[in-house]
Amino acid sequence: MAIDHNGTPLINGILHSWASIQVAIQGVPLTGITSIEYEDKQEISNKYGAGRYPVGRGVGRITPTAKLTLYLDEVNLLQAKSKTGRLQDLGMFDVLVGYLHPTTGLITYDKVRNCHFSDNARKVKEGDTDIQVELELIPSHIEWGIKA
Repeated sequence: MAIDHNGTPLINGILHSWASIQVAIQGVPLTGITSIEYEDKQEISNKYGAGRYPVGRGVGRITPTAKLTLYLDEVNLLQAKSKTGRLQDLGMFDVLVGYLHPTTGLITYDKVRNCHFSDNARKVKEGDTDIQVELELIPSHIEWGIKA
C-alpha cells in the first residue's frame, strides 16, 4: 500500500515504473535505453571530542556517478555524432530524466549535469538476442527534483 502526499492511503494505487520515465540527452529522447543509474554520495563523518559519542559531524565533497545501458543501435547513433567515432570525444552533455506520475500526470525531473562518456566497450556472447552496451558517465553534479 502506497501513501500519497496528504497522508491518504492509496488502495491499488499505481506507482512509478520503467514505463513512466523518459531519458534524454541534450533534449533528444533515448528510445534504445534499457537502464539508467545515477547517484551522488557525500562524505559525512562523525567528529569526536570529550566522551565516547560524537560532538558533531564534518561534511565533505559530493561525488556523483551515472551509468546508462543502451542497445547497440542507439550507441551507434551517438557515435555517429562524434568526429572521431569515440563516445569519449562527444564533449559534455546533460542527461534529463523525467518521471511521469501515472495518475496525476505531473512530471518531475532529475538532471545529471555536464556528463562525459568515460568508456565504450562491447560484451556479446553466444545465444544473445540483443546487444546491450553499459556506458559509464562522469557527471559534475545532479540536480534533483527540478522543473525543466
